[in-house]
Amino acid sequence: MFIRLFYTLRKFGVPVSTQELLDLNHAVAHDLAFADMQQFYQLARLILVKDERYFDKFDRAFQAYLQALPDVEIDDLLKQLNHIPKSWLDLELLEKNLTAGQRAQLQQANSLQELLQQLEQRLAEQHKKHQGGNRMIGTGGTSPFGAYGDHPQGIRIGGPSRKHRAVKVWEQRQYRNLDDDQILGSRQMQMALRRLRKFARQGTPLELDIDQTIQKTAQNGLLDIQLVAQRRNGIKVLMLFDVGGSMDAHIQQCEQLFTAAKQQFKSLDYFYFHNCIYDNVWKDNARRQASAFSTWDLLHKYGQDYCVIVVGDASMAPYELGAMGGSVEYMNEETGRVWLQRIYQHFKKIAWLNPETENYWQYTQTIGQIQQIFEQHMYPLSLNGLEQMTQYLAK
Repeated sequence: MFIRLFYTLRKFGVPVSTQELLDLNHAVAHDLAFADMQQFYQLARLILVKDERYFDKFDRAFQAYLQALPDVEIDDLLKQLNHIPKSWLDLELLEKNLTAGQRAQLQQANSLQELLQQLEQRLAEQHKKHQGGNRMIGTGGTSPFGAYGDHPQGIRIGGPSRKHRAVKVWEQRQYRNLDDDQILGSRQMQMALRRLRKFARQGTPLELDIDQTIQKTAQNGLLDIQLVAQRRNGIKVLMLFDVGGSMDAHIQQCEQLFTAAKQQFKSLDYFYFHNCIYDNVWKDNARRQASAFSTWDLLHKYGQDYCVIVVGDASMAPYELGAMGGSVEYMNEETGRVWLQRIYQHFKKIAWLNPETENYWQYTQTIGQIQQIFEQHMYPLSLNGLEQMTQYLAK
């Protein structure tokens, strides 16, 4: 079952496995979703999608799966259903409730395709409101099409979900796009940055080692307390943030990234620069001159074992990157390109994180030039980009 859904999901880029397909078959076999498309959609997404970034791709694949039903023009039916007057589906009668015998009489082996063909025929025939009937689209009856009625295998059109099940629910459904290029929040950044964590036990043994205590006590016959050093995240991170100018549009994202990094890494240091790194960076934007720190000193203080993340849109005038005196603030004696090359060559693991939308990178000359300096290790500030960056830095 659901082999076509499986391959449709694969086609749309949802990483679904055969085990998950078997789990879906098992769940349906145990009636976790029965004769209700809404229930089946929710069950299938729960089982087949393991990461929220694929929700949008799943929705598009699920729609394509439904639209592939043979010999039924789903789009045309949807357009016709959208023109049904709402008054036709207003509840003015008590809901119809069938006896067990009547329900058994109505129970037929019609396929979903046959039901959709009958619905298309009713749409062509019906020109007025129907209530309490057994054939047309209406309310409070035993027709397989409409709302508030009772039919063992009908299609609910309008109205809230009631106690009676439907094999299909025809309502417009709204989904929020969740994909790899979404703008990140602080929590998502924390989850992605976790890839950089490298735990090691360091310092004085102060933490109880339960397994070793049990083993030593069993061997010696007496309580033998065993201690171990605390397990700490040993990764060291240096972040360099571009501030001012075009980066003002990305302040919120950078603040969220900074917050996430501070919560994830105990050994974190940071500095600021404007547009491009020259011979100075600084700690405090309000006291730039007083907190200035020589870039040479930065290279001497922070060893090659630091993971370095440069955060900036890399968007500037070409002379700011390639000319002496190109800085907009002072006369730099060496070009920004020279300083970026020095920094890139000093650290073993360094990457550039760009908050600018990746689609626009090709239109900015300096972005391409900095990509070359960083050997294409520039990543967008999106979920996919942040994960790619952390995978590279964690190698």
